[in-house]
Amino acid sequence: MATYVLLPGAGSDSWYWHLVVPLLQELGHTVIPVDLPYSDAAAGQYEYADAVVAATRDAVGPLVLVGQSMSAFTAVIAAERLPVDRLVLVAPMIPAPGESPGRWWGAVGQEQAKRARDVADGRDPDAPLDPRELFFHDVSAEIAEEAFAHDGPVLSDSAFEPPWRADRWPDVPVRVVAGRHDRLFPLDLIRRISRERIGVEPDVVDSGHLVALARPRELTELLVTPVADGRHRA
Repeated sequence: MATYVLLPGAGSDSWYWHLVVPLLQELGHTVIPVDLPYSDAAAGQYEYADAVVAATRDAVGPLVLVGQSMSAFTAVIAAERLPVDRLVLVAPMIPAPGESPGRWWGAVGQEQAKRARDVADGRDPDAPLDPRELFFHDVSAEIAEEAFAHDGPVLSDSAFEPPWRADRWPDVPVRVVAGRHDRLFPLDLIRRISRERIGVEPDVVDSGHLVALARPRELTELLVTPVADGRHRA
């Protein structure tokens, strides 16, 4: 049995994983959902990694580190300091060594990729940002209402700094999970940067950006499946 360490995306907290946690526990795994100090203006990615290391101090068994969206940055930093058996990055901002979360968007062409996907799907690319349409379009109404009623952290600008101080990826098997209908990070974008940056072909789930809320069982199946050919090769 493994220990699964679950990291939430930017501005979210451990609630994000509340549908996945019991599914992993039913299979006999230990689960540690981590709240990252997103509201702390004095904390950045390395302080977030400190929180992950502290949370896993007493972990036993194989360690699987799971990062949603921006917490892919936190996950790779923590993986340099922990005996991680596997990284699973979900709808991720896949970082390059030396890159900060703030610079990631322009470096990978996220704005252009999102615009192209919006046009292809018949959405107005210049419409005002609507969180429900961007993030919750495929999440059940009940879960969406619960999410908007949930008092999550207010994201500090410090979350986008500093750069990842590394010259290579950690030598850890990696699985990338992408949402086929992700409107924030379109599938073509995730496929491209996953192949270019870590040499990994993503597993695709029929979901939007919030895979753990829209398709928790499908995601859990991927979390517990060994990585056959996911070691960083680039």
